Amino acid sequence: MKFLGNVLATIIGLFVFMMLFFFGVIFIGALFGSDDTVSVKSDSVIELNLKEIKDDYAGKYKDPWVSVFSDKKDIGLTDVINAIEAAKTDDNIKGISILNDESSLGLAQYKDLRNALESFKKSGKFVWAYANTYTQKEYYLNSVANTIYLNPAGDLDFKGLSSEVMFFKDFQDKSGIHMEVIRHGKYKSAVEPFLENKMSDANREQMTALLNSIWSTVSSDISKSRNIPLPKLNEIANGLLARTPEMAKQQGLVDIVAYEDVYHNAIRKALKVKEDEKYNKISISDYTQNNVTTALANTSSDQIAIIYAQGEIGSGEGDVNTIGEGSMRRSLQEARRNDDVKAIVLRIDSPGGSALTSDLIWREIEITKKVKPVVVSMGNYAASGGYYIACNANKIFAENNTITGSIGVFGILPNFSPLANKLGINSEQVKTHENAANYSPFLPIDEKFKAFTLEGVEKIYNTFVTHVAEGRKMTFDQVDAIAQGRVWSGTEALKLGLVDKIGGLNDAIAEAARIAKIKTYNTQNYPEYEKTFNDLLSGLPFAKSKEAFLKEEIGEENYLLIEQVKKLQKQKGIQAIMPYGINIY
Repeated sequence: MKFLGNVLATIIGLFVFMMLFFFGVIFIGALFGSDDTVSVKSDSVIELNLKEIKDDYAGKYKDPWVSVFSDKKDIGLTDVINAIEAAKTDDNIKGISILNDESSLGLAQYKDLRNALESFKKSGKFVWAYANTYTQKEYYLNSVANTIYLNPAGDLDFKGLSSEVMFFKDFQDKSGIHMEVIRHGKYKSAVEPFLENKMSDANREQMTALLNSIWSTVSSDISKSRNIPLPKLNEIANGLLARTPEMAKQQGLVDIVAYEDVYHNAIRKALKVKEDEKYNKISISDYTQNNVTTALANTSSDQIAIIYAQGEIGSGEGDVNTIGEGSMRRSLQEARRNDDVKAIVLRIDSPGGSALTSDLIWREIEITKKVKPVVVSMGNYAASGGYYIACNANKIFAENNTITGSIGVFGILPNFSPLANKLGINSEQVKTHENAANYSPFLPIDEKFKAFTLEGVEKIYNTFVTHVAEGRKMTFDQVDAIAQGRVWSGTEALKLGLVDKIGGLNDAIAEAARIAKIKTYNTQNYPEYEKTFNDLLSGLPFAKSKEAFLKEEIGEENYLLIEQVKKLQKQKGIQAIMPYGINIY
């Protein structure tokens, strides 16, 4: 036995040694390895491929191990926009090529990026675009280019906007899986999918107004860039008059129908490079990384803190894709206590989430606002809980196509009692006091429990509306009239007083500097997440094999449905969140 124990100890010792050696080599290599900085050659063209750019902010971490092992080229859209700004005065950069762009960015983010590209063009440098096919969203970005190419075998999607909402009432009746909706009395359209099997006239009206407002922004920008009157653009969309490359060229939506080699030869000609020679190009990721690591900060000690709030709102620390009370409250406290930070910009891209966490973040902003100004910049969404954490800022900026509002609170509880009865499953409770038992999804909902929960929903709704009224200097009734869970575009929100100005992140930063009365400053990004090395390991490829396997077996769309169900299961407490996603096509 002693011999076997010695053998086992030796094996374990060797294993531990090998692991320590492995990670030690990687750690030393990461610390002292080759410089990742990419040199920018003269007469270069930036290739703007946004496939890997998913968020405004890529995140940073307190744990040095996480910083060492995370992808150093992980960059956010804000970094990309700053790099494009720097490229205007970079003598090595002659233009930008948008090549077969694919992106998961939203329309409001595209608006910010379009503005940066418009500014870049004013420097006298070119922006050209080529794609095998253009989706409508991708064309919105690409339409900013001086010259637009399209593959002769490709197509262009230009048909206006639509959105689809799924309704589950009949499914609930047939399956026996029922969703108990507990809501504010007038909070109707937001929970319709669980109560009706078709869209109400009021909901259709608000959805139509939202889509028309967003289309107005998109079509106006395209009209300006392509010099095509708005009525003509609407005629093209109505009749699908740009569905083929030839038709798209005839209507003026693209300039040249040609293959990609012709496109690259045209760039060579512009750069005065021979056809058989390569021209210098650099990816937007490499150029942005280069700009991040080499850009010189000004000498001012004054700072503006940019705190990014991305994703659904929940409890805990949070990360790049979720807004947690831990990272958000800590960031606000650190920025508030830092004497060098003169103002704070809160960048929000969120459909909402936990009402409790939203209120805790709101309170931290309320405390911070008394010390230094807080300006909000809204991205694609700042809805429900996302608007909750924005409403008390000194100033609120939104893009025209930002989806905001959805001021409302609701609770949804899954109930399987009809299904359980069908399957012959019975459940009973024993309790010492009348209200001692927790909610059971296998029993019909207790009316007293429902009344108590409704009381909580009403209280949070009243608190939400009161916070908005105080923050926006409106009466309770004025806010209540535009609340009820209704969503608005940034353009509509400006008219209603829910936002102060139309503009992007840079506009919000400039306003924060103006309020703080500073002219020169540096920006400091938050949050710095308290993510552990174990958290990082969970993201390695072998840990994601199950996710990849499921996507391959059941398809991307079915996998997303499963993820939505998992999100519903994780939601605790009363929610201030858009209860259905709005996918605009």
